[in-house]
Amino acid sequence: MRLILLGAPGAGKGTQANFIKEKYNIPQISTGDMLRAAIAAGTELGIAAKKVMDTGGLVSDDIMIGLVKDRLTQPDCANGYLFDGFPRTIAQADAMKEAGIGVDYVLEIAVPDESIIERMDGRRCHPGSGRVYHVKFNPPKVEGKDDVTGETLVQRPDDKAETVKKRLDVYHNQTEVLLGYYHSWADTGEPGAPQYRRIAGVGPVEQIRDSAFAALAN
Repeated sequence: MRLILLGAPGAGKGTQANFIKEKYNIPQISTGDMLRAAIAAGTELGIAAKKVMDTGGLVSDDIMIGLVKDRLTQPDCANGYLFDGFPRTIAQADAMKEAGIGVDYVLEIAVPDESIIERMDGRRCHPGSGRVYHVKFNPPKVEGKDDVTGETLVQRPDDKAETVKKRLDVYHNQTEVLLGYYHSWADTGEPGAPQYRRIAGVGPVEQIRDSAFAALAN
């Protein structure tokens, strides 16, 4: 199972990625983790990436694709791999294709913006333990207080509606074009083209999981 997971920030990709990794025994490929590991190991690509990052620049697609290709040679990728958060642009998708990085499925988790904003903006967490509540879907027993300690719950800055809206704007402007890119490629049916699957990311987590597994089974 070689998979790219697509969807807006807050669509639940991370939660579903964990289910998929477990079912298919594949690793989740995180470009951030790869960068940190390559820099720590002092590899040729890691040194090149560090030079760029130290000056505040963005690591080039060539370096990122090099890191991805290195990562996919590791033993834990024998059964496949799952990309979440990469590629982010058409240029990166093209570079993956040109590098011969195979993809069996592209799975889109579709959630309306208003649902994502409600989901994120309603989150409250207990800083000490990391326990997470939701004002509507999973409220604490006492409003604004942690069930266990009674301490005050907080809203993380990243979860505030205005921040979520900005992240969604970036996604719509920069990354959403990938949906059409992979959908069109899948429709060609040419050798090496992935299967494109779209599922609704609204509802109970287990229901979404079952939809994902069903989409990847055919």
